[in-house]
Amino acid sequence: MTVRLEGVLGPLVTPFLADESLDVPSFVSNIRAHLSAGLSGVLVAGSTGEAALLDEDERRTLVAAARGVVPRDRILLAGTGAESTRQCVARCREAAAEGADAVLVVPPHYYSNAMSPKAVEAHFRRVADESPIPVLLYNIPKYMHYRIEPELVATLARHPNIVGMKDSSGDMANFPRYVESQSESFSVLTGHGGTFATALRHGARGGILAVALFAADLAVEVWNAHREGRSAGADAAQTPLVPMAAEIVARMGVPGVKAAMDRVGLRGGHVRLPLLPAPPEDLSKIDELVGEVVNRES
Repeated sequence: MTVRLEGVLGPLVTPFLADESLDVPSFVSNIRAHLSAGLSGVLVAGSTGEAALLDEDERRTLVAAARGVVPRDRILLAGTGAESTRQCVARCREAAAEGADAVLVVPPHYYSNAMSPKAVEAHFRRVADESPIPVLLYNIPKYMHYRIEPELVATLARHPNIVGMKDSSGDMANFPRYVESQSESFSVLTGHGGTFATALRHGARGGILAVALFAADLAVEVWNAHREGRSAGADAAQTPLVPMAAEIVARMGVPGVKAAMDRVGLRGGHVRLPLLPAPPEDLSKIDELVGEVVNRES
């Protein structure tokens, strides 16, 4: 199957009700809004979606709900990373059964000292061999406590069922080394909203960006301007994304992203313990940062 990985994708939040149960209607409403705003696709059960806090039934429910509203000309990704290779493969099969186009796989990291390049390669090879749908590598050192090395990416990029990667490190010194592995069958996407325009100039084919969940028009404008050769336009749209990505996404994390979505008229919903809601001082900062987005879209 061919998956066209490009443009701006949204790593969906998982809205919860006050009792921590899934708020599926809000989840679906958000997807419709994101797609209407011009996003090329969405990711279910990624880091921003509190994937580590979801059970298996919830993952299946969310992928199925997303497939019900994501048309086939947009991309539906599902996060399926797990600490055991066996469980990761099972999640890939379940995501495929619920209609996902491809899976995003963060490598195991609980036993991070044991995750040598050889171990990580063995993990991804088995996942890619057994997954019914294409696989994307997910590099996020802040949670993994290591990185997928560029040399390993180059090796894995040759696997016929590994079609791309998301790099959320924001390390622009290392990013071009990932892009060297890009080909007709392997695409490199950034997951770092603060350096989106720079990543595109280095050759990235798009981004899976949490900041796009509440500032879609700016993220899409960076993409469109870059694609049309309007460097100044890309830089102008990128400028307000930098503090939002740094403060709301990187520092505040999921509670901040959910609060920002509420601020712009979407449905962030409650977080699930052990995460706590954004404190008042963060809400004030969010108001300051996203006020321009609200005014621009009103």
